[in-house]
Amino acid sequence: MPNKITAHKIGAILYLLWGVLHVKAAIATYQLGATLEPGLVQGRVYQDAWNLLFFAISVSLIAILLNWRNSQLGFWLNLGIASVTDLGFIIHILVPGYLPLIPGIAGPVLWLLAVAFTAIAVRKTKGMTSVHAH
Repeated sequence: MPNKITAHKIGAILYLLWGVLHVKAAIATYQLGATLEPGLVQGRVYQDAWNLLFFAISVSLIAILLNWRNSQLGFWLNLGIASVTDLGFIIHILVPGYLPLIPGIAGPVLWLLAVAFTAIAVRKTKGMTSVHAH
């Protein structure tokens, strides 16, 4: 049987793209911090860059190691990490208009599509498991 791209693999690729986008955002946030006067505000911006980088790395690794294999654990981990990250971005950056909707919406679109594809895949696997158990 030829190897086909399935919903969970599409979801994993979308999460990986989300991770790459957020690595770029972490770099941009760090560069923004470098323009600020040393102090608490600069430290907080650097902390935000650090957090973005590690959220991006975490989501990417989970995508590669777990979502690619249609893992339920991977589904829940990336759902939680990416959701918390992008909801904060939407509430604190997009809604107030600090970044234009385009290109700002790219991360949330990747996130929602990744969630949708991995959810479809996990649901299908869960349904197939319960059918085979009978």
